[in-house]
Amino acid sequence: MMLLRRCHSVALSLSKPSPPLPNPPFRPCIPCRPFPSLSSCAHTTISVLPLSSADSQAASDTEPTEELFHSKQGPLKPGLYLVGTPIGNLEDITLRALRVLKSADVILSEDTRHSGKLLKSYNIKTPLLSYYKFNESQREQVVLRRLLSGEIVALISDAGTPGISDPGMELAKLCVTKDILVVPVPGPSALVAALSASGLPTDEFTFVGFLPKHAATRREKLMVSAINAATQVFFVPPHKLCQCLEEMSSIFGESRRCVIAREMTKLHEEFWRGTLEEAKEAFSARRPKGEITLLIEGMRISKDEKLSDSELENELQKLISKGHSLSEAVKLIATGTSMKRKAIYSLALEKFGKHGSSDQD
Repeated sequence: MMLLRRCHSVALSLSKPSPPLPNPPFRPCIPCRPFPSLSSCAHTTISVLPLSSADSQAASDTEPTEELFHSKQGPLKPGLYLVGTPIGNLEDITLRALRVLKSADVILSEDTRHSGKLLKSYNIKTPLLSYYKFNESQREQVVLRRLLSGEIVALISDAGTPGISDPGMELAKLCVTKDILVVPVPGPSALVAALSASGLPTDEFTFVGFLPKHAATRREKLMVSAINAATQVFFVPPHKLCQCLEEMSSIFGESRRCVIAREMTKLHEEFWRGTLEEAKEAFSARRPKGEITLLIEGMRISKDEKLSDSELENELQKLISKGHSLSEAVKLIATGTSMKRKAIYSLALEKFGKHGSSDQD
């Protein structure tokens, strides 16, 4: 009861000083009781003075301080840190990424000039060391010695996550074989960003990345993707988009739905949606800029669908005319229908002979 009486006499206000409280008389120690919450003190009020607009603006313009990088996890352990960086918008950097980049002994960078702009934006002065596709093997031993000596090494790419269609995979593998700590620092990802906003199924997908330069190898990879029921995700350089769409429409089929994500998180972000045939027409007239993430819906599988012999023959003819072998054509149709592969292959042999039968598994 004594505590409650005291609460009634307390009023906190930042706008008006409160009179001093009298010294309480001495009381013998009593058993501890739960302290009442402020809600039980009916007359307790706290007044807070709002910040002026000038103060608010000054606070928002303040550069990152040490408090920004403070973490309850304590100091970083020596090792390799794979740090995700923005894919276009600098505001997408994470607080943890900033702390790691500030704490590292060195930052491996795909393009030091490009990464220098990011570090300057957040007043990070950690030294940069170039690490890109054509000097990876030369740098590995230098970096390995630094890691073995107990240094903290951060690896970043120009955009997104290192090692995913960017330098870093070989270095991570090397560190694992040497029992060196490898730590992922998640961040922005063109793959996940495009997939999440595509409107295509996201419960299952295959990340193909950049396609091979060699035509035969590229065609073989596209044929594998074409019979996959999962959404297919590709990275495409802007100057190769028309060529890719031409090849994909002939293998996947012109009616297959696709999404072309361009300039994500930037001012001119674009998500184009339509069929592969419509995409060919749309992008033949214009040359898009910026890195492109291309998504194609997976092959639709209808387990109840059955084809007549004439329909089956027509489907086989279409696939073979597109360059598929007899066994590939059979596999494509079997994957998309409820028909038995053996039955389809039997009809295929009857109609088209034994050409390609050696491929049958």
